[in-house]
Amino acid sequence: MKILVPLNIPDKGIDLLKSEGLEVTKWTKDRPMTKEELYEAVAKHDALLSTNNYKLDADFLNANSHLKIISQYAAGYDNIDVEEAKKLGIPIANAPNSMTDATADMAFALVLAVSRKMFYMHKTIAKGEWQHFRPQANLGIELKNKTVGVFGLGRIGLEFAHRCKGAYGMNVIYCNRSTNREAEEKLGATKVDFNTLLEQSDVISVHCALTPETKFKFNAEAFKKMKPTTIFVNTARGQVHNERDLIIALENKEIWGAGLDVTDPEPMQEDNPLLSMEQVAVTPHIGSATVEARDQMSVFAAHNILAFHRGEPIPYPVF
Repeated sequence: MKILVPLNIPDKGIDLLKSEGLEVTKWTKDRPMTKEELYEAVAKHDALLSTNNYKLDADFLNANSHLKIISQYAAGYDNIDVEEAKKLGIPIANAPNSMTDATADMAFALVLAVSRKMFYMHKTIAKGEWQHFRPQANLGIELKNKTVGVFGLGRIGLEFAHRCKGAYGMNVIYCNRSTNREAEEKLGATKVDFNTLLEQSDVISVHCALTPETKFKFNAEAFKKMKPTTIFVNTARGQVHNERDLIIALENKEIWGAGLDVTDPEPMQEDNPLLSMEQVAVTPHIGSATVEARDQMSVFAAHNILAFHRGEPIPYPVF
């Protein structure tokens, strides 16, 4: 069985595949493959250990219907046309729970950074603007006993809520398709509808998948319903919020600030107004960027392929 890994991922999972005699081709250049390079390489392999860099749409899947399995080096899989894969009988798997702590930490860090204007204030030092003490300048807001609203209370959202509750005694509310009993029992969390989440939260953190229902869910109408002291954080997918609407909401002071690890598009353009706003913190989609998380993602993605090769149930199937 020949496996293509079209990005230079950590070797933890690669070594597992090789240890069972599987032939692995790993792309080692410091860039993703072009579309042409990907199509040429996939044609010579039986399985694909893919990443979010590649759009595996209906055209790709039909052109490569020989693939026995696609295992995603990520928890999200919105880059894959899952319905088309089902029609073609190509199993799709992912790597859930491999980056839970890392991404929850990033969301929590962004809340802190925005609440105290950390990114902007760092820039003032670099520009030589740190001068005398000004008692009413550069003021942030405190988080103790505030209300955090979690949109999408899965594994990552739950860990983020634990951090908010443990560090600042924050009241936890959440908007989710299903009830999260663990959150309600351990954190005293309360399930609310979307409008209530918008109206009552001091911090709103997004932890949902990108679907037709969640695309641009946080738009002009949603931002207008938030408190003027609300911090909006998104570490999920950039298209869950409408970026232009977010910029306008910040310019009009409809919300306090925003912390983003995901943007639309990615990469963000260097002249994007969000990068110069006082109460905004943006990072370049690095929520899973820890040694531990990236190694675990590699291992989980490899386990899917190994199980398929052995004729065992795939441990992390998308379908």
